[in-house]
Amino acid sequence: NLGERQMTRAEFDKLCKSLPKTTHVEQWGGASVWKIGGKIFAVCSNWGQGGDTDTKISFKCSDMSYDLLRQQKGIIPAPYLARAKWVQVERTKALSDKDLRAYIETAYRLVATKLTKAKRAELGLA
Repeated sequence: NLGERQMTRAEFDKLCKSLPKTTHVEQWGGASVWKIGGKIFAVCSNWGQGGDTDTKISFKCSDMSYDLLRQQKGIIPAPYLARAKWVQVERTKALSDKDLRAYIETAYRLVATKLTKAKRAELGLA
């Protein structure tokens, strides 16, 4: 039995805010967009199928996680971002909250490690 419910936008924002040196903007029609060093690592939006009320969480993945996750029911290649190995969790119960948290934290680390040395040093992540 996976997650009983989808992580809420408030819980998503709280998790992303808890990661060091992140910044937040609302853009693209009210999506909650989280960045590290100016690079996006996770988005909470209403894009895609399912209507405007469904919260959808998208995040950057490793190549292996991308290949595995997009085979799961309720998870698709993220609109506009799939070519950069992003997935979108479309359906409640597709991932447990615990797994979703782990993937978002991994997305943060993946993006942070790709920042330039200078940017990582500036953020105190070097």
